[in-house]
Amino acid sequence: MSNMIKIEAIVREEKLEDVKSALNAIEVNGITVFQVMGCGTQKGYTEIVRGTEVDVSLLPKVKFEIVVSSEEWEMKVIKAIQEAAFTGRIGDGKIFSYELRSAMRIRTCETGYDALN
Repeated sequence: MSNMIKIEAIVREEKLEDVKSALNAIEVNGITVFQVMGCGTQKGYTEIVRGTEVDVSLLPKVKFEIVVSSEEWEMKVIKAIQEAAFTGRIGDGKIFSYELRSAMRIRTCETGYDALN
């Protein structure tokens, strides 16, 4: 059996639909999406709240989680996300991938690759 790989991508909120469409176009169906807050190089922004300047260091982002069954799929998914999420500006996000030890479909108790499809 080939390795299972989990891909996590944190992208701009406004790129949610673009990334979903890109994943759909390469026939990736199993995704989990979260609304998250985070900061990196972008460092947030300054806002005036009731007349006082306030640093808002955590920015709203969208996090995708996808599990794939091979390094070939890992590369396809990463490429699709990178192209769909790209603006060229600071704050475009990050993509992480790592090996997954196990997976189980709760309903059927199928494990590994069988649990993914």
